[in-house]
Amino acid sequence: MSEYADELVANRAEKDDFFAEHPQSPIPPEHRDDFSGLNYFDPDEAYRVAAVATVHDDPEPVEMETTAGAPVRYLRVVTFTFELDGETYELAGYRQESDDGEGLFVPFRDKTTGQETYRHGRYMELEPEGELSDGDPVTLDFNLAYNPFCAYSETFSCPLPPEENWLETTIRAGERTTDF
Repeated sequence: MSEYADELVANRAEKDDFFAEHPQSPIPPEHRDDFSGLNYFDPDEAYRVAAVATVHDDPEPVEMETTAGAPVRYLRVVTFTFELDGETYELAGYRQESDDGEGLFVPFRDKTTGQETYRHGRYMELEPEGELSDGDPVTLDFNLAYNPFCAYSETFSCPLPPEENWLETTIRAGERTTDF
């Protein structure tokens, strides 16, 4: 395995330990004894893609439906354009209106959604170094795509990826559906 794959496997093992034992785990306590770890696609560097950022100077508000019903409001602050399997795709990155940080929330659906992955989609989080500008290169690593906590317990309310982030391709990377 490559150094990248080894690091990814180690991070996944750390996350599995958190889910199995930590009091703030999203796994309901009655299921933790039977929990043997999350399901993942094998690490695949083909799903670490180079994207180009288009920054929205006047971010548009986007209301995202949630699993609990009450929508949450985010700002569309950037659009990432990338190629995968010879096709060009776009994903929007968001921040909550009250968030002044640099982190970006990238919820998405793809053709694995509801089949091999959580039925409402998956998330990625990006922490770009410094403020993004138009044309900046950014790596989107779908191997880091994860299921929201509501995939494990209905006590959580999670934003649903807006239709603009529904990819018409198959992303076999990151977390898969986990049964426990």
